[in-house]
Amino acid sequence: MALLTPRAAAERLGVSYSTFKQWIYKGTVRTVRTSGGHHRIAEGEVDRLLAVQGKLPPLKGRRHASPPGVLVALSGRNQLRGIVDEVRIDGLLAQVRLRIGDQRLTAVITRDAVEELKLKRGQPALAIIKSTEVMIGREN
Repeated sequence: MALLTPRAAAERLGVSYSTFKQWIYKGTVRTVRTSGGHHRIAEGEVDRLLAVQGKLPPLKGRRHASPPGVLVALSGRNQLRGIVDEVRIDGLLAQVRLRIGDQRLTAVITRDAVEELKLKRGQPALAIIKSTEVMIGREN
């Protein structure tokens, strides 16, 4: 996984450099130190901080502002963006746990759906809520 400078990480998070440095000094951000004593931040740590803020990490290779994918339009209040925290498959069913900010959401879906969506830990995904049902989706 690539390492970012504090300035680059702050830019991706949408915070000032000085705010980000304070987070480092307080221990809010996990860093790696170079042999010269400089802080570097793993992309996964930036993704974790984005998830805590309730923001979806940027998808690799995205060229335009509107996210591509199968979902064209859906009420914003019926979808929650998060990161796949855990996938458990047992027989025909699978349990998928999403991390949405500091919350966890668990959905039971079919094994086929998990395989079709290629859901894996650490991937961004959407929880789509319809009445008492929760469906899991993934943007391309």
